[in-house]
Amino acid sequence: MDEKRPVLLVLAAGLGTRYGGLKQLEAFGPSGEALMEYSVFDAIQAGFGKIIFVINQAHISIFEKQILPKYQTRIDIDTVVQKTENLPPGFIGTSSREKPWGTGHAILSAKDAIGVPFAVINADDFYGASAFHQIKALLDCVDPQSLDICLIGYKLSNTLSEHGSVSRGLCKVQDGYLTAINELTNIQKIDGEIFGESGASRQIVDPESVVSMNFWGFSPKIFKILEDRFIYFLQKHSKNDKAEYYIAEPIDYAIKQKISKVKLYTTAEKWFGMTHPADKQFVKDKIQFHVQQGHYPERL
Repeated sequence: MDEKRPVLLVLAAGLGTRYGGLKQLEAFGPSGEALMEYSVFDAIQAGFGKIIFVINQAHISIFEKQILPKYQTRIDIDTVVQKTENLPPGFIGTSSREKPWGTGHAILSAKDAIGVPFAVINADDFYGASAFHQIKALLDCVDPQSLDICLIGYKLSNTLSEHGSVSRGLCKVQDGYLTAINELTNIQKIDGEIFGESGASRQIVDPESVVSMNFWGFSPKIFKILEDRFIYFLQKHSKNDKAEYYIAEPIDYAIKQKISKVKLYTTAEKWFGMTHPADKQFVKDKIQFHVQQGHYPERL
């Protein structure tokens, strides 16, 4: 591994509750490629130095057989396991919890594996090649000792599923920097309007709004913020089997406390991804279109 080149952290530990299966490894490409393999391809092309997958304990064997051998001669590659029992000293979750603790905890799980600036993506999202080149260039300028944070944002109307609701981090922006990021759930288009929920509140959302698709760029200093806010989260929710520690919360805290500034960069790329089983054919068609346009080879 080139120690100066950034790392790509792929969040692949989700259980696919709404999807009904292990969507991270579902075959979408013409040669059976998973959706995240297109992100790995784009990252390699952009010049990332290493790929790390955050996975669930139950999926170690299948990753070792299906994914890792494909890249061992092409790029430094590794896995870290997101364990529900991996909590700070003094905290014990419930024995009945099956769901991972969320994206914030998933990133924190890689703390001991990353010492350089890194990008974060979801395994089941397609981000587009130019977005990887964009964030690679940004990370090349990040001081590992700083608290620099950047985000590649997408237009909300380009990130919806036609087959059900989604969750997104809604960005508030001033002079190119985030002033807040609020997690909206149950976002969907109804009668021409886009609706989302924040807590118990339901609201209409502007389709031109910029949202986070969890395409972040961080210095390794972010792990201290993640640890501190995870403790705060657990003080309230350690016994709640459904509560999730979203990455949006510690980022929002860092902004409001002026611990860090978050530069927002938008991309013209159109997102697509897997949330619901009915999304599968749409995603396959989009991948096939990109292959036909010469953006990707028939076999990655």
